[in-house]
Amino acid sequence: MTFLKKTIKSNQSIELYKFNGENFVNLPQNFHDENTIKVCFLDLETTGTNKESSKIIEFAGKLAAINKENGDLIGIIDSYQSFNDPEELISPVITRITGITNKDVEGHSLDWEIISSILNKADIVVAHNATFDRGFMDRYLPLSKEKVWACSVNDINWSQRGFNAKGQEILCIWHGFYYESHRAMYDVDALIHLVTYDVKGQNKASLELISNSVKPTYKIAAINSPYETKDLLKLRNYRWNRVKRYWWKNIFIEDLESEKEWMADNIYNGHFQGQVVEIELTDKYKS
Repeated sequence: MTFLKKTIKSNQSIELYKFNGENFVNLPQNFHDENTIKVCFLDLETTGTNKESSKIIEFAGKLAAINKENGDLIGIIDSYQSFNDPEELISPVITRITGITNKDVEGHSLDWEIISSILNKADIVVAHNATFDRGFMDRYLPLSKEKVWACSVNDINWSQRGFNAKGQEILCIWHGFYYESHRAMYDVDALIHLVTYDVKGQNKASLELISNSVKPTYKIAAINSPYETKDLLKLRNYRWNRVKRYWWKNIFIEDLESEKEWMADNIYNGHFQGQVVEIELTDKYKS
């Protein structure tokens, strides 16, 4: 599958609509309903990809109330968006990607008290590629380290849903809409719309995302794996740890035994010799 069937017209043409979040319902900040879960969707624009030295130039976040039973978006409880002056020049490459210029951020700073207030009310924090965003948030905001993070790339099985790519822009297009990408709040609005999108015959992605956010997760590492097995590990989505020099990935508990069997048969000549460590919920997607 690429495009959802309902987006394809009888003449096989595709018509996309532009989404910018204008239909979201605003809820009071003291909103409470035991049948909902509060999810903070956030996105950052930064001066680069190095989470230790690059700086945030824009933050956007929305606290959404999601129905626990069907994954519907009930409404938006709180939101915040701001530029942030990194006190260094933004490279032309970043400006070309984000549209953010040095003039845009001049004199602006993030209000971390407001951001803390939003995160404090959230049951989980969600980003598309959460490892990236969390790396920056943990560095700037101690509260971030205490939260349960979920990733709309890894905590939703997009391939099982019929999509063979995980990029937010292409997923949105395949669902029939587009948006002004690489600006933080537009990305947030589009992500909320994407995961709460009603697809005939499927549970909403938001339900899978919420369920997986609290599911026991394990890091499995191919310790001392033979060099010639690196391509096998790559194909199975293992990542290379350059410091500790081993291949690893995170998996859910229901996949643990089958993954150990695969590693034993394909990496260790019949006997599992890898390492398995359970990841605390609040440690998921930490750098």
